[in-house]
Amino acid sequence: MNSSKYGNGAPVQPTLAWALRSPARFLAVGLGSGLLRPAPGTWGTLAAWLLWLLVPLGSSSIGIGVILLLCFIYGCWICQRTGMDLGVPDHGAMVWDEMVAFWLVLWLSPAGWWAQLCAFLLFRLFDIVKPAPIRQLDAHFKNGFGVMLDDLLAAGYTLIVMLLLGWIGLFG
Repeated sequence: MNSSKYGNGAPVQPTLAWALRSPARFLAVGLGSGLLRPAPGTWGTLAAWLLWLLVPLGSSSIGIGVILLLCFIYGCWICQRTGMDLGVPDHGAMVWDEMVAFWLVLWLSPAGWWAQLCAFLLFRLFDIVKPAPIRQLDAHFKNGFGVMLDDLLAAGYTLIVMLLLGWIGLFG
């Protein structure tokens, strides 16, 4: 990692005014949800869940998949840029990564509030604990792609557990 691109001074403490100066920053901080304390990642995931409720029932699966892919690719860029602006590659206020990964979980999980609540709790658990290989990849990739990748892997763990919970009949 080339740390010089992240500045040599103290990291920036983002505010809403700071985030609103750039659309990339505003999205990276999850429309402001990542500025909430404590647990900005949880607030970002909650914001993602609330935004997901706006997706019309019966939306095209292919369309959602394409949008999620574009959100991931764009997220690599905005997280890289915002991390450089903040002076920290993966600042806690950046929650776009949680949002995109949780949208993937919601897209592929069973419908209904109970399944979504289980998905929320599992995703937060895996994102916080970072089981192998998430922790190792998170330590290795200190750029926008790495920021997005660790949450994508947490989403993968969540989906595996959701599949098992569905298989044993927890969701009906």
